[in-house]
Amino acid sequence: MLSYPQINPVALDLGVIKIHWYGLMYLVGIGGAWLLASRRLKDFDPTWSKEKLSDLVFWVAMGVILGGRLGYALFYDLSAYLAEPLKILRVWEGGMSFHGGLIGVMLATWLFGRRNGKSFFQLMDFIAPLVPIGLGAGRIGNFINAELWGKVTDVPWAMVFPNGGPDPRHPSQLYQFALEGVALFVILWLYSRKPRPTMAVSGLFAICYGIFRFIVEFVRVPDAQLGYLAWNWLTMGQVLCLPMILGGIGLMVWAYRRQAAA
Repeated sequence: MLSYPQINPVALDLGVIKIHWYGLMYLVGIGGAWLLASRRLKDFDPTWSKEKLSDLVFWVAMGVILGGRLGYALFYDLSAYLAEPLKILRVWEGGMSFHGGLIGVMLATWLFGRRNGKSFFQLMDFIAPLVPIGLGAGRIGNFINAELWGKVTDVPWAMVFPNGGPDPRHPSQLYQFALEGVALFVILWLYSRKPRPTMAVSGLFAICYGIFRFIVEFVRVPDAQLGYLAWNWLTMGQVLCLPMILGGIGLMVWAYRRQAAA
């Protein structure tokens, strides 16, 4: 069994203002995405300036934050947020939904594309390889917050988490960091280095993320207010990933068929 590192969730306490590691992880994700996007900007559109790229990253970041927070309230804990609406502003406490954030990003991308002469999937294919940076940083934030831990286990790398009881558990946040962050980044970054048919990169992202998240949900404890939805193993995360996987397969098939027919 490994020892859980006791990390203070507050990175910097200025008295009136407290800066949390969870919030800093979002800045890491957004900043990392901008840096990587700037490396491929000329390949995407040589006429785009760094300022326009910054605008795109800002729109996407707002989609992540607003969509993620609203998505968590809608998908995972609607009754609690209806009872205490101002709770939705306390982002530092955690409670972000990837699937809600994805919907927010899609809406922001569509609106930005309309204003800048780019199709929805042109932008989504450009953005998709950048997303794992934020996903990985976010899972480190979950780990520091000692939240979203896994089921009780006797594997050698199990940890005893604060508020997780006395038994060692799967560090499921680190599994998700490795899969949704590192592995997904490598897959998408390498795949997108060569020209691909429009929608293919987006489709591969949906497939891989959906599969990785579906797998980890088997060892991750579901949200207490929801529990399992069916069969004592199906979680909300898995339910939301199924249409992602199927939609991703559909996008890739459609993308390559269009290319072959052109």
